[in-house]
Amino acid sequence: MGSDFNNVKERTNNIHSARLMYLILLAVAIPFLQSGTFASEKKWVVVIDAGHGGKDPGALGAISKEKNINLAIALKAGSYIEQNLQNVEVLYTRKTDVFVGLYERAEFANKNKADLFISIHANAISKKTIKGTETWIMGLAKDDQNLEVAMKENEVILLEDDFTTKYENFDPKSPESYIMFTVMQNTYREQSLYLASNIQNQFRNRAGRVDLGVKQAGFLVLYMTSMPSVLIETGFLTNPEEEKYLGTKEGQDYLASAIYRATRDYINEIDKKSNISRSSDDDTVSSQAAVVKETASPAGQVRFMVQIATSASRKALVPANFNGLADVIEIESENQYKYATGSFEEYSMASEHRKRIGSYYPDAFIIAVKNNKILPLQEALNSN
Repeated sequence: MGSDFNNVKERTNNIHSARLMYLILLAVAIPFLQSGTFASEKKWVVVIDAGHGGKDPGALGAISKEKNINLAIALKAGSYIEQNLQNVEVLYTRKTDVFVGLYERAEFANKNKADLFISIHANAISKKTIKGTETWIMGLAKDDQNLEVAMKENEVILLEDDFTTKYENFDPKSPESYIMFTVMQNTYREQSLYLASNIQNQFRNRAGRVDLGVKQAGFLVLYMTSMPSVLIETGFLTNPEEEKYLGTKEGQDYLASAIYRATRDYINEIDKKSNISRSSDDDTVSSQAAVVKETASPAGQVRFMVQIATSASRKALVPANFNGLADVIEIESENQYKYATGSFEEYSMASEHRKRIGSYYPDAFIIAVKNNKILPLQEALNSN
C-alpha cells in the first residue's frame, strides 16, 4: 500500500513538474509568437527599380525628365510597402539621381535573392494624343511596336562602359539580337503575368488611368533577373495632360499607391496558397512528394500531371521556388526542364488539381507522362 502511495505521489509530482515546465516555456514563447518570430522567419524581399537616372534622363517631356518621375514614384511605392507590409523588406536599385546599368540593376536583385522585381518607367511616343499605363513582362515581342518599346529601353546600355563584353555583343538596335529571347523561356512568366495584371487592375480601377494592358517584349533588365519581374510604364510624358499628372504629388501618390496595393494583393495571395499547399486538402499531394520526385510515373503506367513551368536552366525542387508546392517534379525534354505537379491515374483528377492551383499558375496545363517521358495527351486518353 505504501509503495502504491509513493508511486502515485511520484506521478503527481511529475505532472506538477511538467505543468510548471510548460508554463515556463509558454511564458518564454509568447513574446516570440506575438512578434511573429516563430510564425514567419522569412520576409519577402521586393526590389523597387527607378528606371534611368544620372547621365541617362530617359524619356523627355515638355517640362519633365523621366528619371525624376520614376524616382519619385518608386520611393513613394516603396514607402507605402514598408509602412503597411510588415513581412516585406524593400530594397532600391537607386534612391538618388545616379546612373545604374541594366546589368547592375538585375545583379542587385539576384544577389539579394529578391522575391519580386518592379521596374518603374514613364513612356514617350511621337503621337501626343496617346496616353495610359501598361505593364510589361519578359517575352517575345508580338509586333513591331512592342519591339520598338523594348529597343528604346534597352538602348541605355550604350551609355555603359564596355557594354559589348558585359552583354555578350547584344545590339539593342538590331532586331536580330532579340532572337535570343526566343531560346530562353522565362521561368517566372506565370507569376510575372499575375503581378502585372494586378498592377493594371489597380491603375484602372483605383487610380482611374487608361488601361493599355499587360504586354511582353525582350527587356534586358527583366531577362537577367531570377525572380518574377515586371516593368511598368506609368504614362506618356509626350501627352501634355498625362505629363502634368505624372509631375504632381497627387498623381504620383495615386500611382505609387496602386503599385503598393497590387504588390500587397500578390503577396497575400501567394502566402495564402502556400499555406494551403502545406495542409488540409494538399496533405495527400505532399505525402506523395518523396515517391513522385524519384519518378514521374510508375514504370509502364500513364499518369496525368499539371505542367506549371518550363526553363532552359535547372531549378531546385524546393517549395519556395514553386509557390509552396511540395510535390513538383522535373522532366527533361527537348533540351529544356519542365516542371509538373500532381500525379493522377485519371484525367479528371488532374483537371481538378489544375483548377486548384489556377489562381497562381493561370497558364498551367495537363500533360500525360509514361516512363518519365511526356506523351501526346490524346494518345494517353485513348489508351486509358
